[in-house]
Amino acid sequence: MKLPESQVAVLETASATDERTIEELAEQTDLKPETVTGAVFELEEEGLLSVDERTEESVSLTEEGEEYAEDGLPEIKLYEAALSAGADEEPIQMGQAIGQSGLGGPQVNIALSNYARKGYGSIEDGEISANAGTNPEDDEEASALSALAAGESVDDADVLDQLESRGLVERAESTVRSVTLTEAGVTAMMEGVEAAETVGQLTPEMLTTGRWRDVEFAEYNVAADAERIDGGKVHILRQTANRVKDVLVGMGFEEMDGPHADADFWINDCLFMPQDHPARTHWDRFALSNPTEIRDLPDDLVERVRRAHLEGIGENSDGYHSPWDEEFARAIALRGHTTSLSMRYLSGHAVGELEPPRRFFSVEKVYRNDTLDPTHLLEFFQIEGWVMADDLSVRDLMGTFEEFYEQFGITDIRFKPHYNPYTEPSFELFGNHPETGELIEIGNSGMFRPEVLEPLGVDCDVMAWGLALERLLMLMYGFEDIRDVHGTLCDLELLRDVEVIH
Repeated sequence: MKLPESQVAVLETASATDERTIEELAEQTDLKPETVTGAVFELEEEGLLSVDERTEESVSLTEEGEEYAEDGLPEIKLYEAALSAGADEEPIQMGQAIGQSGLGGPQVNIALSNYARKGYGSIEDGEISANAGTNPEDDEEASALSALAAGESVDDADVLDQLESRGLVERAESTVRSVTLTEAGVTAMMEGVEAAETVGQLTPEMLTTGRWRDVEFAEYNVAADAERIDGGKVHILRQTANRVKDVLVGMGFEEMDGPHADADFWINDCLFMPQDHPARTHWDRFALSNPTEIRDLPDDLVERVRRAHLEGIGENSDGYHSPWDEEFARAIALRGHTTSLSMRYLSGHAVGELEPPRRFFSVEKVYRNDTLDPTHLLEFFQIEGWVMADDLSVRDLMGTFEEFYEQFGITDIRFKPHYNPYTEPSFELFGNHPETGELIEIGNSGMFRPEVLEPLGVDCDVMAWGLALERLLMLMYGFEDIRDVHGTLCDLELLRDVEVIH
């Protein structure tokens, strides 16, 4: 029997009693795995080989998982720090334990969220206690990380599920094919198998020399599936953003644009956000190290905003009576909301002085140091909008939302009173998730306070809002995790196959 060289090599390496995987055959024959795979399927079709397929799961540490495997989990560090500070005898200040643990940035929130869950102690009213009888060496998650780092397997599915939900491990499934010789294959080997030159195309030279008689022509499986080639496609998030823009332009709005990195003055100070507000700490914002500040700020506006913070506006406003530092106001950070654009436009700094009535919007990216979960990312898109006119009310604002969301088939919007430093009255918006039925927060809104408007030189009412584009996507398409459509973990197959809603 004459067969192509690759098939002969596979037959000679395969066994009738012991299974050989494709990878083992490739290593022993010095052939590429894809070449061996093709030869195996052809020999299986001839009845010379038997092929068994099984699915295997592999688990690997993420970069964060490797860090914790080496340095320890944040909750264990917090427990050890609390224990050494005497929190097993009486509660201590949480800040003291965090300081001694050496934790910083997102690891603080990670430690706090897992501390009580694992029974290391309790956290209440800013104080932390430690259970003396708890042994970190019994931490199943820490043990699993160490085992995986050492190349060992972990069989506890619940522990792996928890580590995967924390983003510390990644799971992957692969198909393993094992090969054995059939009786027909053994017979063929006993009778003798010769390697024949295999060619894929008949040439004029073969015809004239007669060499075609001595070669083996490769067979082509015309029924095989062709290679899938995915063409370019506009991302579903961009499609929705474009729809939002079309809807708002149709409602009479004009589009704003402006810098992603801006002075804290435009991002927060103009919004009457006190400089000691928690959202303005390094925990929640992304500050720039080069350059560190903006010098080009309108001096007269800076002075009016400073007075509003220190003294308030009008008889019924006292301001914050807290320190206000102009250098902090000039510090540059990635914008945490696109309201910085609204401040630039309302102040006349962007396109000149505006006369009411006017409507403006933007659909732009913002950046926040949030903990990643199904509804939060470090960067996302915000639908910013505002209307300036005389005699506006909350009813006008609510009606605007109902008209806007109705364009996307969403008619069950709910409103809840809320507090903002920059709007009064204020309320949040919620919508029902079409799959889970849960209420999803989709935005924040209100009427700008006099402390915001008067320093900007605006003497009419302004109603404003910030809506989440990704949350709108969840209500429209039923996505339960925005990481499926946005970011490094997005589901490419979902994005390719999702039906576009018009």
